Amino acid sequence: MNFSELSSEQQIQSLIGPAKSVVAKFGIDLAALESINHEYNSTFAVTAKDGSRYALRININSGRTEANIAAELFFVNALAQARTVKVATPIRNQDGSFVTKVRHEESDRELYCVLFSWLEGEDVGDEPDLDVVYQVGAAMAKMHDATQDLKLPRGAELPLLDDFMWHVEDLLLGPKSLLTAEEQSKIGSARTAIEAVLAELFTQASEQLIHADLHGWNLKFHNDELAVFDFDDSGIGLPIQDLATAIYYLDTAEQEAAMKAGYASVRPLPACSEHQMRALLLQRRIHLLNYIYETQNPEHRELLPEYQAETMRRVDSFLSS
Repeated sequence: MNFSELSSEQQIQSLIGPAKSVVAKFGIDLAALESINHEYNSTFAVTAKDGSRYALRININSGRTEANIAAELFFVNALAQARTVKVATPIRNQDGSFVTKVRHEESDRELYCVLFSWLEGEDVGDEPDLDVVYQVGAAMAKMHDATQDLKLPRGAELPLLDDFMWHVEDLLLGPKSLLTAEEQSKIGSARTAIEAVLAELFTQASEQLIHADLHGWNLKFHNDELAVFDFDDSGIGLPIQDLATAIYYLDTAEQEAAMKAGYASVRPLPACSEHQMRALLLQRRIHLLNYIYETQNPEHRELLPEYQAETMRRVDSFLSS
């Protein structure tokens, strides 16, 4: 059976053996291995017999190259060393590498794996209170301050996020599209408008390293301290793209105002018109629809009909305005 046809539980079970073989390469005397997240990537909580804990990320859906992961980990380590925000830091294996490769028979692929330090606390989740949202905005601004002049080392690469699909395969308008001709036409019109906005924004500001996926499930809160993790979508982009992506996941105008206030408490808000912000928010929605077509996660693929219908409604609203 194709890996994408397996249930989530079957997919997780297929990763347990490879996960154990990866942990062994760190010299960890394993006591317990528990799946804690199986979505875009698959993450396991690793508990050693001495009580120490780690998070093992296996890139099961990600198309990141080894050079991309090297850049991501450089980004994380730079933030950790500067003590900008609390982050989960990568750990070297016994060969001295942050990245460990493992063969996965069910997907017929060699997967990239990274072991991170353990972050205590609860995920911020979908319903953060306004104080937490304020802190997220402030943390984002601190990260932007810390990385505005940071340059990637040789051998480390991240995509420049000036592209409509952020340089992933376009499954909505490309040759593999399953959309109707009318749906493709409408998304194509939205794409033209969004690309014009991106061109404007990239002439108005300088690109830098950004997280590009700061939502409540990539944030933890413990003892009044916020921690940031999952830099797997990070790229070279604009601060306003980071802010717009985070705003996309908020539910209320009050939350958006709190995030902007937190950001502004550290540095000025990036310049952005109402039209530009609407374009960036729609771009995020379209990215996520493209992801659902791409992913092998069965639970996410079940969301497709409803998610696509709502996306097309938002495309219509954007185009009519």
